[in-house]
Amino acid sequence: MTYQAAPGRYETMQYRNAGSSGLKLPVISLGLWQNFGGTRDYPSAFAILGRAFDAGVTHFDLANNYGPPPGAAEELFGQVMARDFHPYRDELIISSKAGYRMWDGPYGEWGSRKNLIASCDQSLKRLGLDYVDIFYSHRYDPKTPLEETMGALATIVAQGKALYVGISNYPEAETREAHRILKALGVPCILHQPSYSTLNRWIEDDHTVDACGELGIGIIAFSPLAQGVLSGKYNTGDTKGARGTSNNPFLKAENIKPGTLAAVEALGHIARARGQTMPQLALAWVLRRKEMTSALIGVRTVEQLDDNLGVLNNLDFTAEELAAIDAASASGLTDGKPRW
Repeated sequence: MTYQAAPGRYETMQYRNAGSSGLKLPVISLGLWQNFGGTRDYPSAFAILGRAFDAGVTHFDLANNYGPPPGAAEELFGQVMARDFHPYRDELIISSKAGYRMWDGPYGEWGSRKNLIASCDQSLKRLGLDYVDIFYSHRYDPKTPLEETMGALATIVAQGKALYVGISNYPEAETREAHRILKALGVPCILHQPSYSTLNRWIEDDHTVDACGELGIGIIAFSPLAQGVLSGKYNTGDTKGARGTSNNPFLKAENIKPGTLAAVEALGHIARARGQTMPQLALAWVLRRKEMTSALIGVRTVEQLDDNLGVLNNLDFTAEELAAIDAASASGLTDGKPRW
């Protein structure tokens, strides 16, 4: 049966401009980082992707190495584009990135012109697209001049392979310099994609968030649920299929400290008082700042997607609630600043 998008898909979603650009993104975007790899079949993948688009989620975020194995998420999304989303291409924002390890040898990672342009070409082939809407430098490369990395992004735009460019995992000083170089090249940096959550506030401590606000760069936060910790699942012990029990190198269950679990427990009381689930509270908190364009969610099921989208019912906080969240989070704060 041919997929037809829900006619009312734009009625409930909220959209925000990506910084000072004219591009609007949904406040909730869907990332394909770890849940759309080689073990995901097409029907279960499309059940989530189609449901998201039907709810007004127009932005789908990928990278060359998303899987596992690397490349699998782009290949799967390419099938979705060809089979079901093709009629809606102009309603979709599709992003990809390059910078983390993708292939063997000295050119398969980091920020060289060789890596970024080759990676973009490979991603387009896997996606079956002529262009992506946004292409990112996935991480700052301390051994490659920023002029080279940003110049590669500008070339990708000039070649028609991307409409916009952004950066990800860049600290404040490097964010400012990347913006300066791109501006001089006539290609604005419209988005920064850092990790950010109530437990991981490095962009506040590092003042990256302030730099983005000053420069007109939108922020789209990844891991707003702190790799699932802020869902509360690790407090209940019901971790079947959770990232902390997998081979995910970014989170191990044994690294979830008592202070973290205590913070999540305290945050749960605040969420319930607001009539929200834990994920909804975590997403609303990330989106509270004017600099935030969108929050990237990663879900394994349609039920998780629907729960996350419920954040749209209550995005506002009182000053007292924000103070309570700060106090509750204190014992679980982590230093998430990128290091090379």
